[in-house]
This record gives sequence, structure tokens and C-alpha cells, in this order.
Amino acid sequence: MPKEVSFLDSVNRYFDMAAPHTGLDAGLLTQIKICNSVYQVHFPVKINGEVKVIEAYRAQHSHHRSPTKGGIRYSNHVSQDEVVALATLMSYKCAIVDVPFGGAKGGVKINPWEYSEKDLENITRRYTTELIKRKFIGPAVDVPAPDYGTGPREMAWIYDTYRAFHPDDINAAGCVTGKPVNQNGVRGRTEATGRGVFYGIREACNQPDLMEKLGLTMGIEGKTMVIQGLGNVGSHTATISQDEGGVKIIGVSEVEGAIYNKEGIDIHALLRHREHHGSILSFPGVQIYGKEKRRAVMEFECDILVPAALENQIDAENAGSVRAKIIAEAANGPVTADGAAILAERGVVVIPDIYLNAGGVTVSYFEWLKNLSHMRFGRLQKRFDERVYTNIVKQIEDTTGKKISQRDKDMITHGADEIDLIRSGLEETMITGFQGVYAMYTNNDGIKDLRTAAFALAISKISSDYIALGIWP
Repeated sequence: MPKEVSFLDSVNRYFDMAAPHTGLDAGLLTQIKICNSVYQVHFPVKINGEVKVIEAYRAQHSHHRSPTKGGIRYSNHVSQDEVVALATLMSYKCAIVDVPFGGAKGGVKINPWEYSEKDLENITRRYTTELIKRKFIGPAVDVPAPDYGTGPREMAWIYDTYRAFHPDDINAAGCVTGKPVNQNGVRGRTEATGRGVFYGIREACNQPDLMEKLGLTMGIEGKTMVIQGLGNVGSHTATISQDEGGVKIIGVSEVEGAIYNKEGIDIHALLRHREHHGSILSFPGVQIYGKEKRRAVMEFECDILVPAALENQIDAENAGSVRAKIIAEAANGPVTADGAAILAERGVVVIPDIYLNAGGVTVSYFEWLKNLSHMRFGRLQKRFDERVYTNIVKQIEDTTGKKISQRDKDMITHGADEIDLIRSGLEETMITGFQGVYAMYTNNDGIKDLRTAAFALAISKISSDYIALGIWP
């Protein structure tokens, strides 16, 4: 049986594979690789009349840019190694998509579904207080965001706690992102990671030489997709890919098991069914794989496999059985280093997590900018643009003597709302990010896969900051 490789070990192995292609000094590479700061804390919280001691972490991997940025996850599996690995990936992720943050990550070692809302609020506020005391949070210092087990509710508690400690900080809303829209959040944040995954897959499918290598037609439309995990990222990836990309979803897995239908699964109907019945296994017209066989989803034949759950899902044991042509890493670290080596030998293209799931931090960056500017996107130009477009349409109608239908007129004269601008900015970011990774891949004969190219690109960009800012002696 293969030796189990930790998530952090896999990340560091990927770094070591890419480092020789950068031509950088060994000392500088070491500085980029290591995690700069890790804060471990244990704090007491009263739960049901008893005091429970909670274990928690915050890691700041790199300070080549400020503030540092990264989510906070609530999970029984939280450990220092996991948090450091995730913070490390965040540094590289931000560099690839030109988001000016250093990487960070937080974790609280609890199962959030075992606690009441009031208990979770107490835990979140106490954790935030600990970060404030150690100066591990602030709009110019370190900006958390949602992750596995957390969401807008927890981010609102963090914001409120920070504001209580810093009542005079006019930029306090920028201390955390992923907040509810009515509490200085930004529209489009909830869907951001999944939408970014879609944009990334679509851009990969628009590369003629890559599609020719895989024996696939150009474009994303009509391609078959399998989704592992129907959480926030998986569900939005699936719905957007189906609705906007014309993708056929043929397989889905969740904690209770997996389902398959080669003719396609209506993802909206499936999500409604699971919400109502609590399981995907009773969805009609599909082949069913029970809980003990839910990893069989990795072996379904398809064009695109999207692991959107937790890390280490494809390893040395099952990589040889994967029948997808493209693996799109929507989750962090779903493929181990050993698994990736086997996939590369078999010609499977892996679109790496450090690029593909950067949509979340990209839109978090937009929210942070909104908080610092104290103005929602579109406020200044929306009505002006609508008037200009309306006048153009009127001129065309007057000149031609023909009338445009009201539906077409509304579409043409629509000024950009905040959600339109957020989606446009995210699309531009993901397209440009892929082009950077792909250029590194195609222009360097020694680089054999997209992950190595992505790591090499990230390392090179971070090194430029170290040198330009005088951080490196």
C-alpha cells in the first residue's frame, strides 16, 4: 500500500518540481517556500453550561504583499499542516491572477454542525478576539474570508467583533470579506469560486492544441462533466457550466453516495431534490452508488472531472483508474503529488487548483476594494451609460425608420450593475490568468504539465516582489 503523503508535502513537492524552471537563487526559493508566521491558540468557550477548549490556527505564508488574505474553515480535520498548506497555495494563487495579497489561512478545529447558532457565534467572536489581540487581522494586515464550514454569517460576526475593538477605523469593513451584501459585502461573492472554475475550464477548452492533444473538439459546449461535491463551489460550477456553457452533467457524488446517467442530469432538479429529500440517491432515472462506493465517481468516463470537495481525493491508488480527459481542481489539493505523476504519464490534463479556484479570492479582492473606496461598483456610471445607449438606439431608429423591440432595447441600453461588473472582472482575471500559465507551459520545453507551469509562474512573480520591494537582501 502506498505511503500516505500529507497535503503540505504534496504542495512542497509541487514547488520543488517547479523551482528549477525559474532560475532563481536557492536562498530566495527557500524564503518563498517557507511559511512566515503561524499562530496556534487554544481558547475557552462556554457550551451548554460547560467550558470547552477550542483549538484554532491562523497562518500567514508570505508578506511579499500586504495584507495577507485567506479563508477560515471550521472542521474537525483542521491541523497546523493543513492550514499552512492552504496559506501557501493562497500566496501562489494570488500571484497567478495578479491579486495583490500575500497568502494566509485560518482554521478552527470543530464540527460546525454539532453546535447551535449561538455557540458558533461565541466561538467565532472569541476566535476573532484572539486574532485581534495578536494583530492577525485588519484591513491592512490580514483579511479572512469564508471557507469550508463558514459563510457570510460568520464573516458578519467577525466584522462586528473587529469594529467593536476598532470603532474609529473607517475602513473596518475591509477587515474581512464574504460578508452579507447588506453588511458591506459584494454581489457575486457566493458564486465566485464556482464561476471562476467555469471560466477557467472554458478557457482551457478554447486552446486548439490542447484539445487536439486530448482528442476533443474545441469549446466547452457539449462536453460531459462529473462533479464530486455539491457544496458551494461544486453546485455553482455545475449550474453555471450547464446553463452558460452547455455542458452535460452525467455524474455527481456527495457524502451519501454517487449517481450516474450518461444521458445527463438536470443539476437544478438534483439540487432541489437533495434539499427536499436530504440525499441524491433517491433522484429518479440514475444509476446509484452507495456511500461505500462514492469514490467510484472518480472512475466515471467523462471529458471533465471536477473534484470540488476536500484534498487528497485522487492519489496513487486510484489515479490509474481515472477515465476523465481533464481534471479541473475546484477544491484545494484534490490530487496528491503521487496521483498527479500517474495522471501526467497517462496524458490526463490537470487544471491546477492554484489557478482554477482563484475566483473566490479575486472577488474578495473586489469586495475589499469596495470597502476601502466606500462606494459600490457601478454607482457613478450606470445611469450615464444607460442614457448614452438609449440615445444611440434612438438615433438608429430615427435614421433607419425602424423600431427595435422593447426586449432588445432593454438589453442594448442596460447599464452595468455591480454584479455585471464583478462577473466581468472575474472573467477577465481568469482568462488572463490561464493565458499566463499556458504561456509558461508552452514556452518552456522542460515543463510538462500545467501545474508545474502555474507554480513556476507564481514563484517568479513573488520573487519579483521580493526583489523590487527590497525584502530580499
